[in-house]
Amino acid sequence: MNTAFALLLQAAPNLDDRLKKLESAASSAQSAGDNAWMLVCAALVLMMTGPGLALFYGGLVRKKNVLGTMMHSFIMMAVVTVIWAVVGYSLVFGDGTPFIGGLKYLFLNGVGTAPNADYAGTIPQGTFMVYQLMFAIITPALISGAFAERMKFSAMLLFMTLWVFVVYFPMAHMVWGKGGLLNAYLGGSIPTFDFAGGTVVHITSGVSALVCALYLGKRLGYPTEIMRPHSLVLSAVGACLLWVGWFGFNAGSALAASGLATSAFVATHFAAAAATLGWLVAEWVHMGKPSMLGGISGCVAGLVAITPASGFVKPMPALLIGLAAGVFCFLMVTAVKSKFGYDDTLDAFGVHGAGGTLGAILTGVFATKEINDAQINGKVLPLGLVDGNGGQVLNQLIGVAIAWGLAIVGTLIILKIVDATVGLRVSTDDEREGLDVSQHGEEGYFLES
Repeated sequence: MNTAFALLLQAAPNLDDRLKKLESAASSAQSAGDNAWMLVCAALVLMMTGPGLALFYGGLVRKKNVLGTMMHSFIMMAVVTVIWAVVGYSLVFGDGTPFIGGLKYLFLNGVGTAPNADYAGTIPQGTFMVYQLMFAIITPALISGAFAERMKFSAMLLFMTLWVFVVYFPMAHMVWGKGGLLNAYLGGSIPTFDFAGGTVVHITSGVSALVCALYLGKRLGYPTEIMRPHSLVLSAVGACLLWVGWFGFNAGSALAASGLATSAFVATHFAAAAATLGWLVAEWVHMGKPSMLGGISGCVAGLVAITPASGFVKPMPALLIGLAAGVFCFLMVTAVKSKFGYDDTLDAFGVHGAGGTLGAILTGVFATKEINDAQINGKVLPLGLVDGNGGQVLNQLIGVAIAWGLAIVGTLIILKIVDATVGLRVSTDDEREGLDVSQHGEEGYFLES
């Protein structure tokens, strides 16, 4: 017996090494799958900005402004990336206060191939970093829909740069950063559910868009002059790219190739489909005909509204959220916009601000632990009203109010700074000529005589 025990002890180190190697291989395989999924999702979210949003917005303006409008989306891919690499990622995901992160990851110090267990334990932190970058890119680009056809390019660059620091970084940290005021799972004092950016992305950008539209005033000739979209073909292609890319936006926010990613994927698609139908039916009843413009606007409204809820709700509530968003956003961009007379050029507020607000509130109603059973302090707790936690609706309303307040105050201050330094609006002559020529010295369409 002593001999057998000695032999077992002698073999144990080798056996232990083998078990560790097998464990490591299994872990690597899991990490490889999650990492591959998340890199694909990062690419999908970037595709939402260029070409998705660039085509969607570009087709909706007059042809003399198509390149200037697309440039708004394209340039954010460059500007925000540099800011994010230098300091943005740290201000959002570095340890700090409940309102803003610190400088732990300044110049991406320490952000490499090792995972950050606080956020995503099975993928390199570098993957998590670049995935979150894509959200930071598209958010300010969404605002540009409100001031399309009338803001200086130089003013836009300065405005967007200041905006990500004043509005986006603080809001993203509050909702997603460790210790953020609204973070539901990492120490927030007001747990607010926002799976993929209803408050962080859509409310902040949409409300900021409304402030911009009101501050700049109406385009020359609005609303008496007819200002039809110059190419609904471009916009339809852009909307379809947004729909596809949104799976990276929402399903990717599971941060793993998991069942939760599947649930978010399904909810996203169902909401977009229901919203498309909701908008088209409302338009058909009120306008007499269903339009392609209405269809693509409806699908985006549904995608916006399901974004905060996508990782928390079942398929049938996702359909309801989408349907509600389609009808609600239709009324916002027709009846409400007409009543108050503001010139939100491409309805950034009517779709993103309104849709994001509706979706954030309904998340508190339909969120359920049957879909998302992430633990808080080691316990799986009821999530929304359907789980018996009616207080979550109040938390969602607080989160919405903070997003609205930060967007309004921050945007107004930034606009005043930009207006006082470089000026916001192009001259009357430049606006008549179009931003393609006046701001960039080129034309989107050139026909030889």
